[in-house]
Amino acid sequence: MRYGIFSDVHSNLEALEAVIKAYKKENIDEYFCGGDVVGYAANPSECIKLVREISSFTVAGNHDWATVDLFPVDYFNTEAKEAILWTRDITTEDDKHYLKSLITTYKNNDFTLVHGSPDKPEEFFYITDIKTAENSFKFFEGNICFIGHLHVSGIFVMDKQKHVRYHNSTHIQLEAENKYIVNVGSVGQPRDGNLFACYCIFDSEKKEVWIKRVDYDIKSTYNKIIKAGLPSFLAYRLLLGK
Repeated sequence: MRYGIFSDVHSNLEALEAVIKAYKKENIDEYFCGGDVVGYAANPSECIKLVREISSFTVAGNHDWATVDLFPVDYFNTEAKEAILWTRDITTEDDKHYLKSLITTYKNNDFTLVHGSPDKPEEFFYITDIKTAENSFKFFEGNICFIGHLHVSGIFVMDKQKHVRYHNSTHIQLEAENKYIVNVGSVGQPRDGNLFACYCIFDSEKKEVWIKRVDYDIKSTYNKIIKAGLPSFLAYRLLLGK
């Protein structure tokens, strides 16, 4: 199977459309979303619609749950909180029903998918370094777990001696004796200094993972955020990739 695994769309319609268009060239068999379909940008309903159409399963992100009062909004900084409250006002009842239906963990025979960490996924912990990765490896079965949340793509590898190392490479060949935590980055708000939308491909037969990027119409997304009256910082940071 060739899986398209993406995360952190954050209401950025232009980025999501660009990623879907790029995926169409990749012979993807099935799509999965790592959560945070909404938040920050100005097209939450449109992004929900597209994700529902393409994704076989979507796990809950903290912004998704906060929009429907399943996660405390006080957890967020001022700009993120303002965007969540705005999203609550603009989304439909059907949108909200969908967001409420999302659960935190998906598993199949090939991989596990959560938004933040397999350790208490409902609390949306961040895996930021070797130490937090070491702890997180204990909490999933199989040899690979895909995550988002941090908006920075990267791959943690635990070998059979339990040593953990980090790769920021865009391609990795999986080895049977190792375990992997793969952050698939962010479609709608990358924070690694690269402005392009980020997405992941996992080939379960070839045992390969690719992290890919695609350009999109950032100017349109920027203008929509400003026009909607959302915090200007949320538009400006798209130009920085941070």
